[in-house]
Amino acid sequence: MRIRLPEWYVGNMPWLFAIRAVRSFSQALLVVIVPLYVAAAGYSAVQVGYLLSIALAGSTAMTIGVGVLADWYGRKPLLAIIAGLAVIGTAGYAVTTAFWVLAVMAALASIRGGGAGSGGGFGPFYPAEQALLASSSRDSDRNAVFASLSLVGVLAGAVGSAVAVLPGVLQQHLHASAIDSYHPMFWIAAAASLAIVVLILPIREARVTQPRQPDTAANRLSARNLIARLWVTNGINGFVMGVVGPFLTYWFSLRYGVSSSEIAVLYTVANLLTAVSYVVAPRVARQLGAVSAIVLTRLGAVVFMATMAIAPTFSLASVAYTARVVVNSIGMPVRQSFVMGVAEEQSRSRVAASASLPSQATGMVAPTVASHLIQSVSDAAPIWLATAAMAINAVLFGLFFNRVKPPEEE
Repeated sequence: MRIRLPEWYVGNMPWLFAIRAVRSFSQALLVVIVPLYVAAAGYSAVQVGYLLSIALAGSTAMTIGVGVLADWYGRKPLLAIIAGLAVIGTAGYAVTTAFWVLAVMAALASIRGGGAGSGGGFGPFYPAEQALLASSSRDSDRNAVFASLSLVGVLAGAVGSAVAVLPGVLQQHLHASAIDSYHPMFWIAAAASLAIVVLILPIREARVTQPRQPDTAANRLSARNLIARLWVTNGINGFVMGVVGPFLTYWFSLRYGVSSSEIAVLYTVANLLTAVSYVVAPRVARQLGAVSAIVLTRLGAVVFMATMAIAPTFSLASVAYTARVVVNSIGMPVRQSFVMGVAEEQSRSRVAASASLPSQATGMVAPTVASHLIQSVSDAAPIWLATAAMAINAVLFGLFFNRVKPPEEE
């Protein structure tokens, strides 16, 4: 049976989709194994938190650089540079356990992750990729394009999560040491980043100097106002992502005493189920409107995150975590599409980077804050704090953007 591809899947789209798939695979693998590898090397919870914060700091610095330079010098070369640095960073993990070297390599590789269901839509790739994606699609197709890209990313992420079971297999059946069992995973991730460099080469990019549609919703809300409101909401959301991203792998291991293989299975299942979210996301956006869809799905995710904090067993926590990821992921591509839709074409990379800066900053400190809360308050404290932050974020997003409409809703 012949598969019929959508009309918008032409030009740069196949390459952008392939890049997202490979990157999501790599990041889904790393988000499981990096915290556990650092812990296996003998480092404490606080040190794991510090290393992840340093990684987020590196990701933040590169995101700013990409956002500033991509609109001036082109998005394609910036993507290639970031992918090249990821090759070096991930390969570095395969040859050392020295803490500061690992921290620097994590920063170079932007090992930050978005947790299961994120579909690879984060980090310094984000500003350039989002701008290329929006400029390569029509407004009427944009929600479908972003949702489809997230769908491809989350399915590839499920494969990456599944591959993360291999260290446990190597330890159990080949009697490899805890450290040695992780090294092949980092070589796989390095090869994936090298593949991204190759996939970037065929992309065609036209320099944009004037807005494609001057009369858009972005002109009803100035760029400064748009970014200012996103700074508030994204700053709060960044803290949540910093807790439920790579640090959550360590949290599951610490609270429930589970292995990397059990966590990898959970992330694989969550990624596969999240595919449903990305299939229905365009329809939900059409029925409710972009802003309502974003707010309602975030509020739904709050309920399941609170359930995680009180779950007495890993099985119950897994169900709550998966439900949170599935519900929250419906609004994720809708939000990305919304921001690109109300931003002028020639400044989309800068808007994406500027808007994500607070998220990067708060996400950077979140693992350190979470690790201290575990040691000084309780192991559930970081999840409760993230739950409160997500509830505030949902309410503020509704207040700030309830009257702002993307072009396709005009």
